[in-house]
Amino acid sequence: MEPVLRAVGCYLLLLLVVRLSGKRGLARVTIFDFVLLLLISQAVGQALIGNDSSLTTAAIITITLVVVNRVNDWAAHRWADASHVLEDAPLVLIEDGHIHEDRLRKMQIRLDDILENGRLEEGVERLDQIKHAVLERSGAISIIARDGDDS
Repeated sequence: MEPVLRAVGCYLLLLLVVRLSGKRGLARVTIFDFVLLLLISQAVGQALIGNDSSLTTAAIITITLVVVNRVNDWAAHRWADASHVLEDAPLVLIEDGHIHEDRLRKMQIRLDDILENGRLEEGVERLDQIKHAVLERSGAISIIARDGDDS
């Protein structure tokens, strides 16, 4: 039973840490983020296994983590409130040409990031060509370009 409790505890801890780190961090992983993930996985791996590194313990931990993750997915799908707590909601960064500076600051996104996505996704060259920019649940930025008659 101890491996199950350790697995659930580690899962909840990592869920909280990832949730607090913000979704933008998951969209583009830098080399520093990758190294951090490796270090976290090593630390959590040690906490999960404890003194028992047997195959049985590893199997129990793996199955527990998969089950907890499936319950998490099911809860997010079943209840809208749980979905917003567990997964967050899309966030509008630019709305009808208005830049929400406070949201950019809170999510630690630079206007250059939005412009880069606009160039890559929609071929926009200037900020005034972007009608909407949305930070999606995945951390990706969706760009909706202005129509020619929207200007």
